[in-house]
Amino acid sequence: MGPHPAVAAIRLAVRRVLHDILTDQTSPAREHTPHERTPSPLVLVACSGGADSMALASALAFEAPKLGIRAGGVTVDHGLQPGSDVRAEEVVQRLRELGLDPIESVAVTVGREGGPEAAARDARYAALDASAARHGAAAVLLGHTRDDQAETVLLGLARGSGIRSLSGMAAVSGLGGRYRRPFLQLDRQTARKACMVQSLPVWDDPHNTDPSYTRSRLRHEGLPALEKALGKGVVEALARTAQLSRDDADALDAWAREAMAGVRDAAGLLECAKLYALPSAVRRRILRRAAIEAGAPAGSLFARHIEEVDRLITGWRGQGAINLPGKVVAQRQGGRLVIRQG
Repeated sequence: MGPHPAVAAIRLAVRRVLHDILTDQTSPAREHTPHERTPSPLVLVACSGGADSMALASALAFEAPKLGIRAGGVTVDHGLQPGSDVRAEEVVQRLRELGLDPIESVAVTVGREGGPEAAARDARYAALDASAARHGAAAVLLGHTRDDQAETVLLGLARGSGIRSLSGMAAVSGLGGRYRRPFLQLDRQTARKACMVQSLPVWDDPHNTDPSYTRSRLRHEGLPALEKALGKGVVEALARTAQLSRDDADALDAWAREAMAGVRDAAGLLECAKLYALPSAVRRRILRRAAIEAGAPAGSLFARHIEEVDRLITGWRGQGAINLPGKVVAQRQGGRLVIRQG
């Protein structure tokens, strides 16, 4: 008799991702000297102790040895709750019991920039990046589920910041494809069920039910209301929207990269007439890239900034320079668009 369907589902999802990682490790693009023995790659799981990441850790511990992959884990102590250090040590112990090695707990200081959720996320990823580099990990697995993806799409929709924000989280992201999300096609309930049937202890983060957090309100009030109004397929439909949006955004980004060289003159300045001839979705991507190259911080560059610069091309009435984040200035001069540090 095989494993419970929930356990089988999480293991299959992890097995597929581990196969991808092995393929990446042995690709011709990676140079090896003759007769060099490629060491077994190390894959880390980022584990909070919650159901999603505990299910992921258990599947990694089961599947990795069968493929000759070393499996380790890291938990991040955000220090946002009393006793968080004790909780982190409990997670380390649970990962150790699963047979993972190396395992570490990393304490971080969460700042205030961008709000509490964004600040905690930034601190967490910085810690995971450092841990992966320290251990020479080939990849870090993250336990985001289809439900998390649906929430991310809705949050992007509320921001009104374009198709890229509707594309949610990528299955592969980070430096060199470091981050992998095996569970984006699985729902949260499957992960919880897998923990239950394997008798894995699970910690439920009180922040996940705290109404002061936007994502928590969306999870416990917004999505249930949508499902009540539109039916139970909302989460799956939103996750599908994410993938379709990602495909479209990737195609437009590629088009913009190819078109960028063709709209520059011999001095490297952007020609307004050539920009005007492009579809707005492509043109605005070029303008955003040019602003970032000039020194504008990507995280502070919003749609309204790019719309103002775009009007120098599509609605030219002799208007003055546009001030962008990072002390970058955009202005039209003699049929050319100049974007530089002011």
